[in-house]
Amino acid sequence: MSRSVHVAGVGMIPFVKPGNNQPYPEMGAQALRAALADAGLDYALIQQAYVGYVYGDSTCGQRALYEVGMTGIPVLNVNNNCSTGSSALFLARQAVESGAVECALALGFEQMKPGALGTQFPDRPSPFEHFDEVTDELVGHAEIPLALRYFGGAGLAHMQQYGTSLETFARIRAKASRHAANNPMALFRQVVSPEEVMASPMIWPGVMTRLMACPPTCGAAAAILCSPAFAERHGLDRSVRIRAQAMTTDSPATFEQRDMREVVGYSMARAAADQVYRSAGVGPEDLDVVELHDCFAQNELITYEALGLCPEGGAQRFVEDGDNTYGGRIVTNPSGGLLSKGHPLGATGLAQCTELVQQLRGSAGARQVPGARLALQHNLGLGGACVVTLYERVGSV
Repeated sequence: MSRSVHVAGVGMIPFVKPGNNQPYPEMGAQALRAALADAGLDYALIQQAYVGYVYGDSTCGQRALYEVGMTGIPVLNVNNNCSTGSSALFLARQAVESGAVECALALGFEQMKPGALGTQFPDRPSPFEHFDEVTDELVGHAEIPLALRYFGGAGLAHMQQYGTSLETFARIRAKASRHAANNPMALFRQVVSPEEVMASPMIWPGVMTRLMACPPTCGAAAAILCSPAFAERHGLDRSVRIRAQAMTTDSPATFEQRDMREVVGYSMARAAADQVYRSAGVGPEDLDVVELHDCFAQNELITYEALGLCPEGGAQRFVEDGDNTYGGRIVTNPSGGLLSKGHPLGATGLAQCTELVQQLRGSAGARQVPGARLALQHNLGLGGACVVTLYERVGSV
């Protein structure tokens, strides 16, 4: 990066089940106001805005921002499936880092419907055609919803190669519930045991129970990024900066490897993480806390390996040894993750950002990871895009 980019303010609203939400303009405006209040900044000083959502008409971003003010700045709408929020963050970071602007906003929101994700435009080719062809060949089960087939199939591939047990995924879900119990923003805060996860209804026998899948939710989150000079000029918090960031899309391995882990972005995640580690001059062993894309417990497990948190094939031991939680090697998803917060697609990446900035500031309350100084974010969207971001605590100036 040519110059530092600081995260001056973050904000989010509690995620809720579809039907219990406010309309998206109100949700987006609330998250933006929370980020502005956190930064202590006037909205009129923001110079560009990148607004992410998946389910909505064009210029929903403007509709949400106009609730806060009509300042005439460029507003770009972003849609990158489940990595939409962090894609908006990526663009805002680029704008500040390049010197195009001194202060940029990344906002994400989603107003979702109950039930499994599905296509919105059945009259044209689906972006998932090739993904479905490979999935049909490898796992079948066309009667199972799309996302469940993808990620359940990836978990099944890990089970078949390494002997990973279904109970291991249950332990991941139980860990998420323990973390979420301390997060007032999480939708599900009730602690569940691995046995309770195993006893929940099977949605793919032998492969996944209902509690291993995140629910669709509605919500919004935001982050304000700025240059060091802008922060100093306006008296903003400079304690957290983006030390490195990378965004990747699919490579030929996604389809050619005939491996469901590749179909759901294993190589995308690994390539993005490797770029970030090289750029920052650090390794996964230097991390203190990670927020990763646990849309299913199965994806959390394979992502441990993709990010280098443990060796390939070592994820089950990583979980069994408690290295993914407090007192272990790296605290993963202290927020409770998508499994507990829910997954409003456009907001997820910026909710992860909010959690990690609070961790690095030391303001995460009962969730606080002691002495956190390096935090990694992983946000994945099938079709595909993966954004990995490394945040660093640099101390207030």
